[in-house]
Amino acid sequence: MISSSRVALALLAAAPLALGGNVQAPGLKLPEEYYAQREIVKGMFTSSYEAYKKYAWGHDDLTPVSKNYTDSRNGWGASLVDAMPTMYIMGLDDLFHEAIDYVSGVDFSESKTDATVSIFESSIRYVAGMLSAYQLSGEQDDVLVEKAKQLADKLILGWVDGNAVPYGYVNFTSGKPVVDTTNIAEAGTLTLEYYELSKYTEDDTYGKLAEGSAKQIMNTAPPLPGLPAQGYDPAKNAFVGGYVTWGGGSDSYLEYLIKYARLTNTDDDSWADAWYTAVDSSIQHLLRRSTVGDWLYLADYDSSKKIRHISSHLACFHGGNWIQGGRLIDNDTIVNYGLELADACWNTYASTATGIGPEVFAFISDDGNYTSDNAVIDDDELAFYNEHGFYITSADYILRPEVLESQFIAYRATGNEKYLERAADAVESMNKYLSVNGAFSGIEDVDDEQSKRIDDTESFWFAEVLKYLYLIFDDPDHISLDEYVLNTEAQPFKAPPAKDKYGSGQLLSMQVESSATTGSELPIVSANAFMPISINDAIGLDGA
Repeated sequence: MISSSRVALALLAAAPLALGGNVQAPGLKLPEEYYAQREIVKGMFTSSYEAYKKYAWGHDDLTPVSKNYTDSRNGWGASLVDAMPTMYIMGLDDLFHEAIDYVSGVDFSESKTDATVSIFESSIRYVAGMLSAYQLSGEQDDVLVEKAKQLADKLILGWVDGNAVPYGYVNFTSGKPVVDTTNIAEAGTLTLEYYELSKYTEDDTYGKLAEGSAKQIMNTAPPLPGLPAQGYDPAKNAFVGGYVTWGGGSDSYLEYLIKYARLTNTDDDSWADAWYTAVDSSIQHLLRRSTVGDWLYLADYDSSKKIRHISSHLACFHGGNWIQGGRLIDNDTIVNYGLELADACWNTYASTATGIGPEVFAFISDDGNYTSDNAVIDDDELAFYNEHGFYITSADYILRPEVLESQFIAYRATGNEKYLERAADAVESMNKYLSVNGAFSGIEDVDDEQSKRIDDTESFWFAEVLKYLYLIFDDPDHISLDEYVLNTEAQPFKAPPAKDKYGSGQLLSMQVESSATTGSELPIVSANAFMPISINDAIGLDGA
């Protein structure tokens, strides 16, 4: 456990290298030799996208091994839409305008599959992809706003019965939501997208709904100060269980607290203060150091008030988020913790046979190695831990971006070339172990150079992985973190000039709900039909 952290946060925050309110290191210049890496990444994008066009055009996901497609996001062309801002950033104008032409013919008011529609996934990929593309390209193609509105007008049917928090899914045929529990990531990761949509449509309905949902979560008594439980019941305005994590199901709610403050420059300090409170509480309750390697991790906390010594690829956004948020609230202590978290997550890449990190991993700290009631560390896991300071509990990789996201932010904030070297290593590993039929696939075991492949290329490969890799090797003034806020799918939105500081500098005062809350089953976290094991199963999320 990290001791005396509250004092450290309050008293030892030093002035960061960046100017107040800014994130990037002043005068940052990319060393010339790394521009060649940018072109390699651009080639990875064009090759992948050509495979998508050949085998999956107009569908959601390419299945690169079988040279086919799936429609996991309602059949509107998720990869195409999600990729549009990346195309524009890379200067792929022909592909960009081809994509706009396709989008203009899509009816987003009707699902092309029998599946219900996820408000969260559709907002961060489709709505954000179209609005970011519209903004980046000079606000010329109004059809992108029209189509984003067409989709959002159906998504907001998830808010019913006066509930502040929406249900997670909508049946587009009946126009009614699926009445079920949701999680705080799904319900609290809409503010950036709907703020932008309200701005461009001159209709504040969207922004007010999204803001109201996040505020309701913020104001519901949490299990730990500033750290809401993962599950939420919109009908009861209550948490489901008491599971606290920076991983899937909670991640982007926490991410957006500080990002919304930055994008809007709002005078409402509660957004930045809620983020500060969550970070402070995490330092008090969740930060752990491994007994091997002294790596810094954020543990999970379950309904029985036990620390779970476990983390995930999804959670590894936290390092970059702490770096960025620490700069915005002018607290270098948080920045330094963020840099350490980013290092530990990179170690999960550097320690495997493929140079790519696993979906879920665990560790041992001074207070033990508990991960769940039925989990026992075996001899092979212990040997791996004794060498690397973590051990793998779910070995698959499905082209997730979070580790690289944090390396990108760390480089932009510090200028340290070690982050460039790491990104170059990742590019080499991906080309060596993930390339197939001109595209890229996931693998079932990152510690096996002969691993079986996962026949799926989700849209975030185009939207996030390749964008972060391209931008880390690009001119740091291009999509500067002092000028843009990236949503959780890495879609950039232009921000106003930064304020000197965000938030009041004070922790939010809030009631803590110490007893277990509503005992319904937790919703599935980051569902993907191609994963060998679900995240819920990997970390023992069975209503915990």
